[in-house]
Amino acid sequence: MEGIYAILEELRPEFNFRESEDFIEDGYLDSFDIITLIDTIEEKYNVKVDGLDIIPENFNSVQAIVDLIKQRGGNI
Repeated sequence: MEGIYAILEELRPEFNFRESEDFIEDGYLDSFDIITLIDTIEEKYNVKVDGLDIIPENFNSVQAIVDLIKQRGGNI
């Protein structure tokens, strides 16, 4: 999970992702951020995120992002 926090903090250093319960609802991530995040996740964890996976529920928390990576066969 620390790796995901590091990616998020690099992407949007102005936010404390550890304090948010819902990154989307709190306005921490917008659609551009999610695309950038997906690109980084695909490269770092050697997974391919399907277009159908690009829904807010998969990016609203670190646990949701970890679950998505695992579903796509990534080791985290």
